[in-house]
Amino acid sequence: MTTVERTQVFLLPDLGEGLSEAEIVEWRVAVGDVVTVDQSVVEVETAKAVVDVPCPYAGRVVTLHGAAGEVRPVGQPLITIAPLDGGDEPAGHATYREEERAGSGNVLIGYGTGHGGGTRRRRRPRLVLAPEPTDVSPADAARPDAARADVGVSAAPADPRSPAALVISPIVRRLAREHGVDLGTVRGTGPGGVIRRADVEAALTAPAARLAAVPDPHVALAPSGDGDVIVPLTGVRKAIADKLSRSRREIPEVTIWVDVDATGLLETRAAINAATPDAPVSILALLARICLSGLRRFPQLNARVDTEGQRIVQSAGVHLGIAAQTDRGLLVPVLRDAQRLTTAELAAELAATTAAARAGNLPPARLTGGTFTLNNYGVFGVDGSTPIINHPEAALLGVGRIVDKPWVVDGQLAVRKVTQLSLTFDHRVCDGGVAGGFLRHVADCVERPAMLIAAV
Repeated sequence: MTTVERTQVFLLPDLGEGLSEAEIVEWRVAVGDVVTVDQSVVEVETAKAVVDVPCPYAGRVVTLHGAAGEVRPVGQPLITIAPLDGGDEPAGHATYREEERAGSGNVLIGYGTGHGGGTRRRRRPRLVLAPEPTDVSPADAARPDAARADVGVSAAPADPRSPAALVISPIVRRLAREHGVDLGTVRGTGPGGVIRRADVEAALTAPAARLAAVPDPHVALAPSGDGDVIVPLTGVRKAIADKLSRSRREIPEVTIWVDVDATGLLETRAAINAATPDAPVSILALLARICLSGLRRFPQLNARVDTEGQRIVQSAGVHLGIAAQTDRGLLVPVLRDAQRLTTAELAAELAATTAAARAGNLPPARLTGGTFTLNNYGVFGVDGSTPIINHPEAALLGVGRIVDKPWVVDGQLAVRKVTQLSLTFDHRVCDGGVAGGFLRHVADCVERPAMLIAAV
């Protein structure tokens, strides 16, 4: 709340669960209307739900800050109220409760700033801006002044050189405690220096400062020994480290997997190569063809998240990245507009591209701009993995080794060629239904390659 010449500006309150903004759906009042305390003034929609927001002030509406359909950040002006002509606000109305002012703003309907039932109100004790409670010895606990200090009714900081953190809201204290934020190092931006929820969240963006404020003498790098090998993090290795670290830091990734019978895929490859011995196709080429079919049905995975623009960009073409292990490190060369290539052209392009990558002959432009990556880590003799997404892409399909395993076919146990498929996807671009549908489509095509014809 802010006050300008007796008007009161109600700020959009914290709506909970870490939500930072809300869209105005419908105003319940108009400029000039008279409102009472806790009257619903606006309906807003967050990422979680549609809620009514009550106003903690009584008076006449002066300004509505925002129109229907506009997104308002938490903590920004929502509505301005002026006292009714002829007097101050009635004594029974709460002007702005200290708990909300210190923490996150006013509460939603049902938690209200209610009215008292009688004409007399119980006098509110002045809240003490006290630090978290500490252990008290039995002797100290017996003293009356110690008991009063514990309940926080009236006590001054023991050391004026170390004032207590100005925190009233238990929500703010809990948030700081859960994230290890030392409130003594946080600068409050609320009235009188009160620490608000936004201040704690801002402190979370400066982890180095928090660690410096609370040093841990037990955490230190082990000294280098005589036999240690020091490898500078430079060149390709540094680029790989930076990109993978950024991916893991920014992308909320999820990995799902399924075992599949690849016997039919191997038989299909053998049939193709027998018919066209001069233009053989690889298993990787067939898997790439299957991925292209899946992305045509589930284009949500052929996308990237534009965080600055707050939007998801689905690419018109599939720029297929192929993870290739080289002497210089892991590279991901890109086949642009791979959906335009035939299976034979895919096989030829994959062979040429991976050979050029291992030889170090690919230009930098061929190593960027991918929209989806295929990673055949089965060549290393492993079954499964939880691969890291190639930022800024939204998904990656991994394929494990193909080995003989017992498999039930038509109710009978048989030995089949089995592999594991894993899909890692950015949960911001889609939910489990889309990701599961894509992986199931890929698995079905691996087990029954004839399905590819139906999908063409």
